[in-house]
Amino acid sequence: MLPGKLKVLFLCTGNSCRSQMAEGWARALKSAEVEPFSAGITAHGLNPRAVQAMAEAGVDIRGQASKTTEAVKDVAFDWVVTVCGNAHESCPVWLGKKAKVMHAGFDDPPALAKSAKTDEEAMGHYRRVRDEIAAFVRGLPGNLREQR
Repeated sequence: MLPGKLKVLFLCTGNSCRSQMAEGWARALKSAEVEPFSAGITAHGLNPRAVQAMAEAGVDIRGQASKTTEAVKDVAFDWVVTVCGNAHESCPVWLGKKAKVMHAGFDDPPALAKSAKTDEEAMGHYRRVRDEIAAFVRGLPGNLREQR
C-alpha cells in the first residue's frame, strides 16, 4: 500500500451488486487515493447484471469475488461505507472500532428489477444505481464524513 492511501470497505447485505460496483468504481477512478474492498453481511455471489452494467461503463468487475466481512476482518480500514440500510444497521462492531463509518445508501437494483417486464427495463435500474455510485466515488475521499 502506498502511504496516504485510504483503506475503504464498501459494505452491503450480500456483496453481490452495490458494494461490488463501488469497489470497481474506486479501483477505476480513485486508485491513487483509495485502496478499495467490498464485503457483505452474507455472500450472495457476483450479480451478472451488475457485472454487465459496469462493463457497459468500461469497468470490469468479473475478477472481484463476493465475500463476507469475515474475509476482511484483519484489514485495518480507515473507512467503512455502508451502501444499504441493512448493512448499516448490521455493521459488525469490530469494523467500526478503528474505522470511521459512513452510510451512503443506494437503491437495490435486484429488488427493483423483480417488477421489470423486460431485461432492458431491469438493466435500467442497474445502470441508474451504477451511475449514482460512480458519482459518489468520484467525490472520494472528500465526501467521506463520519456517521453513527
